[in-house]
Amino acid sequence: QVRLVESGGGSVQAGGSLRLSCAASGYTVGSHCMAWFRQPPGKARERVAQLDSDGSTTYADSVKGRFTISKDNAKNTVYLQMNSLKPEDTAMYYCAAPAICGWSYRYWGQGTQVTVSS
Repeated sequence: QVRLVESGGGSVQAGGSLRLSCAASGYTVGSHCMAWFRQPPGKARERVAQLDSDGSTTYADSVKGRFTISKDNAKNTVYLQMNSLKPEDTAMYYCAAPAICGWSYRYWGQGTQVTVSS
């Protein structure tokens, strides 16, 4: 059974940083694709970062240069380092994984709230 558990969210002032963690069980992050999504209040969910099995990364334009997705295979954990946070980054953040890279995201965590104040 696959389980993804996010942590690291919180409240921070604009310009600050947070690092989100996504601990996986039943799923080997080192050999699969992982992604971070976010959903602001009243808005649609968007993918902010993706880490492919070959180590390549993609980012939403809104977070390029500020967010970094990475993984620790030994800890089976994926991270999202968020710097220079803005109020518009306020959202519930979720990690997600597909059963197979390139397929739709099948597994989701419960989310962790990030609130950025101006």
